[in-house]
Amino acid sequence: MSESILRLILDAHRARRRGGKSIVQRQQARFAEMVVFARTHSPYYRELYRRLPDRVDDPARLPVTSKSALMERFDDWVTDQSVTRDQVRAFVSNVELVGERLMGRYLVATTSGTTGTRGVFLIDDRSLAVTSAMALRMLRDWLSFRDVLRIMAGGGRTAMVMATGGHFASAVAAARLQKGRPGRAVQVLSVHTPIPELVAQLNRFRPVVVAPYASMAALLASEQEAGRLNIKPALVALSAEGLPLDEYDRIARTFGTKVGNSYAATECPFLSYGCEHGWLHVNSDWVVLEPVDADHRPVPPGEPSHTVLVSNLANKVQPILRYDLGDSVLQRPDPCPCGNPLPAIRVQGRAADVLTFPSTDGHSVTVAPLAFGALAARVSGIQAFQVVQTAPANLRVRLRYAAEADADRVWQVLHAELMRLLTANGATHVRIERAKEPPEQSPGGKFREVIPLR
Repeated sequence: MSESILRLILDAHRARRRGGKSIVQRQQARFAEMVVFARTHSPYYRELYRRLPDRVDDPARLPVTSKSALMERFDDWVTDQSVTRDQVRAFVSNVELVGERLMGRYLVATTSGTTGTRGVFLIDDRSLAVTSAMALRMLRDWLSFRDVLRIMAGGGRTAMVMATGGHFASAVAAARLQKGRPGRAVQVLSVHTPIPELVAQLNRFRPVVVAPYASMAALLASEQEAGRLNIKPALVALSAEGLPLDEYDRIARTFGTKVGNSYAATECPFLSYGCEHGWLHVNSDWVVLEPVDADHRPVPPGEPSHTVLVSNLANKVQPILRYDLGDSVLQRPDPCPCGNPLPAIRVQGRAADVLTFPSTDGHSVTVAPLAFGALAARVSGIQAFQVVQTAPANLRVRLRYAAEADADRVWQVLHAELMRLLTANGATHVRIERAKEPPEQSPGGKFREVIPLR
């Protein structure tokens, strides 16, 4: 299953240079190959696809899969029948093994289970090689020759601010990176560290590359603005949650550097990367991304999807085919002005994070999660924001205020803006309460801005 990274890098370069037709040809061939491999080596897919023709190159012909369905049939899903769910569970229960290989063959990454089901995913050598090739494609787009020189002059010091204490994908990647770069070139900092202590650690380390979750980058930018943090990175590479577009500009302006953004998942770590125009370009030579409605029917470019289906065309030990990722995306209907021929999208939020309220006429109204995040970004004095639906018509708002902010004044402005948003959507009777506790992180170290009623 191993692949030459150099060959993959050259192929990725050729695909992009030759444009859309070449990219689509690669995608179709790899998709058909993956379907054949999955039904040949995975009992789960053999059963699922038993009524399909021998060759399938149209994703729409395949049934949809989900995290819960795959985890339930774990032993039948994996194509290496020597791997069992019990083995993997025992492996991930030991945090000393983060970044090590299960049975000497596979890396293991887990999801935190914020959507209700904890995921456990194996990463084979082929997937690792493709991830490396796509990372180089991304960095070539983000960095100039001068940026590379700055990073080299700074010894490549990289601070990764992420969840620790588990086999999360970011922690696994950090452990591998530390092994590949001996010494103190890579420092892993926990997102659970109190902000003052985290700021002190970053000031001492003086990283030239900072790789935090997006929400943490926003907090660190506020610390830099306040003068408590004083670092000069050549690149801030963001991951995990999305932010309002003007937040990316604020982070870049505050640190005086380039900000690279990516949208990926544990199920497909090389999914996409951002450009200077605020769009995310899907690595569609190795990924099939399908924006769909609630019934899994295609949604045309230019319209927000209900969810998105992803097919990972690299990982053969655990084939991910037409997998419901749960995110709402909008695909750009025209070519991106950056000139990148790869499809361009923006993430609108998780479909599971949409808030639904009863309306006065007996029906229900929904509000997208991004609407709340964009609103909070317009209110000055807020470092972090989280809204929790505690009852059908009740929202509890958690805030972390900027140091110099008048908390009561900030709350008055935010409350008025929230009421205006809800009124515009027909949810006039929703009650908004001010929480005493600050925003809370998920087990994976991320901040969910919107937490619907369960």
